[in-house]
Amino acid sequence: MKRLAAVVALLGLATTTAACSAGTDDSAGPGGGRIFTTIDASRPGLDASAPANPWNPKGNSFLGYNGMKLAWVKNDLTDPNQFYPGIAASWDIAPDNSSITLHIQPDAKWSDGKPVTAEDVRTSIGIAYTTGSTAFAITPGAAGTAADITIVNDKTVKITQDMKNPSVKFARGVLDNWVVPAHIWGSVLPATFWETLKTSRGEGAAADKARQEILAIGQKVLAFSPPKDVSAGPFTLERVNPGEALLVKNKYFYNAKNVAPAAVKFLNYNGNEQVWNYLSAGKLDYSGFVAAPTDVMNRIKKAPGSHVITGFSPVAVGMAFNQSKKPYDNVHVRRGLAYLIDRAQVTKVASPDGGTPSLTTSGIHQVPAKAWIGDELNRLDPYKHDVAKADAEFAEAGLKKQNGKWLLPDGKPWTVTMTAPSGFSDWVAAQENIKSQLIDAGVNAQVITVADYPVYLQGLSDGQYDVGFWLMALGPAPYDIFQRLYGASNGWTNVAGRVTHSAPGKGGNWMGGPEEIDVKGVGRVNPGELTAELNSASPEEAKPIMAKLAMASNQDLPAIQLWDYVNTTFTNTSRFTDWPPNDSDMLRLPAGVWMQLGMVKVKQ
Repeated sequence: MKRLAAVVALLGLATTTAACSAGTDDSAGPGGGRIFTTIDASRPGLDASAPANPWNPKGNSFLGYNGMKLAWVKNDLTDPNQFYPGIAASWDIAPDNSSITLHIQPDAKWSDGKPVTAEDVRTSIGIAYTTGSTAFAITPGAAGTAADITIVNDKTVKITQDMKNPSVKFARGVLDNWVVPAHIWGSVLPATFWETLKTSRGEGAAADKARQEILAIGQKVLAFSPPKDVSAGPFTLERVNPGEALLVKNKYFYNAKNVAPAAVKFLNYNGNEQVWNYLSAGKLDYSGFVAAPTDVMNRIKKAPGSHVITGFSPVAVGMAFNQSKKPYDNVHVRRGLAYLIDRAQVTKVASPDGGTPSLTTSGIHQVPAKAWIGDELNRLDPYKHDVAKADAEFAEAGLKKQNGKWLLPDGKPWTVTMTAPSGFSDWVAAQENIKSQLIDAGVNAQVITVADYPVYLQGLSDGQYDVGFWLMALGPAPYDIFQRLYGASNGWTNVAGRVTHSAPGKGGNWMGGPEEIDVKGVGRVNPGELTAELNSASPEEAKPIMAKLAMASNQDLPAIQLWDYVNTTFTNTSRFTDWPPNDSDMLRLPAGVWMQLGMVKVKQ
C-alpha cells in the first residue's frame, strides 16, 4: 500500500477513472446540482466490496461526508479539547475534567428519516469499546477511560471519566468518536454487552474472559456490512466501483441548507503521482496534503483555478536511531550526524512546500514550541550545519578518518543505512539527499526502501533498521508530543499510571535509548516517566516538564528533527468558492466538515 505522504499516516496511479470528469462543469448530480470531486487523503485505493463501515480500515465511510463523529477536532496549537460541533451540538466539561455531557443536535436525523437519539450515541460508544477507541478502552487502568455512560434524556448523554488515572485529553477521547444508527448497528452488540463491559473492569479470570469476549465482538464490528448506508452526515453512499465512489446529498442532514454540492465523487488513486496528475489537470475540487517536489508543485499551481491553502500541521519528521546498533549507541555519533546534515537543503529537496527546516531538535513543532517552552527554545543547541563540529564529535566517539573516509573505532568500514517505505516520496527524497551529503563528508551511506508503510512499521518494531524516519511532535496534547520519543518505541509503557520500561528489543522498544539521561542544568531524568506525567498535567504544570524533555531530546538526540510539516491543502476555485483562509484551525478537517459549517459554495 502506498500513502499520500508520511504525514498522512499517524494522523496512510492508473486505475479506472475514465468516468471521472471533474475538470468540466459536472452537473450530473441529483436535481442537476454540481458534483464535488475529491480523494480520500487518509488512504489510497477504493475497495468496491468494502462495507460502509467507519471502523473497517478499507470501509466506504468517508470522514465528514457520510462518516460522522460527535465533534470535529480543531487544529489548535496547544489545546487538544477544542472542537467544532458534529452530532453533538454542544457539550459541558466538568471543571475537574471528571465528566462530559453531550447535547445532540436537536434536528439531527438519519438518512432514512429517523431521529438521532441518545441511544445511537450509547450504542456507538459500546462499539468503540470493542475496538479499543481512545476514551473507550477496556485495558484496566488505562488513562482517560470512560467509567459510566448515562442517558439523561433522548438528546443528552453524560460520560464520566475513571478518575483513578485521569487524562487531560478525556474530552477529546470522547468527542473524537464515530456515531452510527442503533437501529442498524445495534445487532453487533449482544444483549449482555454492558454487563460484560462492567465485568471486564475487574480483576481475575472472569474479567479476563469478559475482555476477550469484547475483543471478539470487535472483530465482528470490523466485518459488519450494513445493507444500506444510513448516515447522519451531509451525504450518503450511492455506489462505489474500482474507479470512484459516489455519494449523494442527504436531505435529512440537520444543516442541509449549508451543503452546496448535490453529490461528492471520490476518485481512486494508489500513490502520489496520480494525485499530482489529477491536480495538474484540474480534476479535483479538493485534496488534502500530498507531498510534491518543486517542479510538480509549480505544475499544479498553473492548473486553471488552482488554489493552495497553507497552515500549521502539528507534526515533524525525525531521523531516528536504533541505539542497540553500533555506533548509534554513542551520543557523539548522533550529534556528529546532526551537525553534518544540512536540514535546510534536505527540506528544500524533500518537502519544499510542505515543510520548514526544524530550528533544532526539541521534540516539539517549532510553531507551538514557544508557547510550551518559551525562551528555553533559544537556549537549545541549533545543530547548524558545521563540518568541523561534526568531525570533532566523530573523533570524540572514537571514529577514525582514513583517506577521507570515516571508519568505526575498530577500523572497520562504517555505512549509515537508512530505510524508508517506498510510497513516501518525501521521505525517500530526503534520505537520498542525506546520503549524498554524508558521502561528500566522508561518511558512506545507503538508502533501502521497503514495500509499504505497514511493512516499514513492522520492521521498525522488530529492530531491523539502523536508521529510519519517524513522525514526531504530534500535537497538540503534550503527552502525545513526547510519547513519540519516550513511549513504547523507546521502551516505556504507561498503564494505570504506572510506567514500566522494556529492554531494547523487547516490547516494541526499537530505539533502545537509555532509561535515564543526565541533562545539563537539570540532573538525571527518566524521560518516559516525565512524559507520563504530561498525561494528567494542566497546561501550566506541563510547561516545565516539556522544557526538561526538550532539553533531554536536544542533548541526547534519539532522533534528529529534520523538518516541521506545513499543512498544504489543494482546492480549485473554478467550480466552488468560500474556502477556509490560510492558517485556519479547520484546515486539517476534510472539506465535508467545511460544508457542514457553511463553507464551500457553488461558483456562480
